[in-house]
This record gives sequence, C-alpha cells and structure tokens, in this order.
Amino acid sequence: MNRSHFIIILHSLLFLAYMQNATAQEPVIGGPCQGCELVFIDMPKELKSHSRITPAGEEGEPLILEGIVYNESGKPASGMIIYAYQTDAEGLYPTGKTNHGQLRGWAITDTNGLYRFDSVRPGAYPRRDIPQHIHLHVIEPNKGTYYIDDVTFDDDPLLLQENRNNKACRAGCGVSLPKRNQQGIWHVKRDIYLGKNITDY
Repeated sequence: MNRSHFIIILHSLLFLAYMQNATAQEPVIGGPCQGCELVFIDMPKELKSHSRITPAGEEGEPLILEGIVYNESGKPASGMIIYAYQTDAEGLYPTGKTNHGQLRGWAITDTNGLYRFDSVRPGAYPRRDIPQHIHLHVIEPNKGTYYIDDVTFDDDPLLLQENRNNKACRAGCGVSLPKRNQQGIWHVKRDIYLGKNITDY
C-alpha cells in the first residue's frame, strides 16, 4: 500500500468515525434534512447560553443573535441546544470538518429560555440571489433534532417578497429586524417555538 492509498483510507475511517458519532445522538425529526446529523460533530461537552459562531477577531461587521426558546405551552424552555452555522463576511463557508464549514456554534438555553451567539453579519453567496442568512437547528434532549427557518435580515435587498412568502416558519419565522448600535454592532432577535410547523413532532 502506498502513502496516498493509506491517507485516503485514513480519511475514510476518520469520516466514518465522525458519522457514527453524529448518528449516535438524537434522531432527526421534522422531515428530510440534508446534513442534520452534522450538528453533533465536534459539539462541546460543556455548553453555555452565551456562545460564538465566529472566532473573536473575525473580519466583518460584528453581530449579536439572541432570542428566547418557548415550549409548546408558551413557557420559556431551558436546556434546549441551538446550533448555528453561517458564511463569513464574503459569503463563503471557510473549509471545516463538515460541509457546514468552520463558522459554527452551539448554545444551550438558560433557566429563562435565553440563548445568545456572537458573530459577524454573514455575506450573501457570491454571484447568487440567495439572501444573507444564518442556519439554525434545534437539538431537544431525549426527543430529536430538526432544522428551523434561517435567520434572514429585513434590510437585505436580496430578501424579496417571494422569499418571505415561501418561508415555512419552522419553529417561528426567521426574518429579523436588524438594528445597529453606535458601536457598529448589529443586533438581531430570533425567538424559537419548539415543534411549531415541524412535521411528525
């Protein structure tokens, strides 16, 4: 066996190990989901309600994404894991261990159902008409994981009316009203309603 064959086999074994690790967690619910199992890869063992998607110092306009997670009774839900991933300020996914790229993060809701991510405002995909967005997934312990509506931005010129109308509002609608403070930091809010418009919930 030559060195290149060995490297290919090693990479394959590592990928299988990651996938076994991924699929050993909560089941995917809410319909087909490309890459839903990837939410578990490299998830920290200890989670906090205040987390990061991009590393400190990432180029781009700083952004804070926060919200409250509510259960089916309308009460704040603690202990829910929110997973997020996004493009960088140029609209690209920096290469990572999965096709979700490097800019990913996990937060767990506190006793008041609150979660927060520090990040930068994502860029739109180059040469495409897809609006800026942050992908979000919910991981409900002992129940399942599912994707929810992306966070999009009301002031994004690419967010046409047809984009707004075509949203399924999974776990609530994801169109945010971004506000920028005097320090140049964007603030967006995305409340999450567990199970809302999720099939087979």
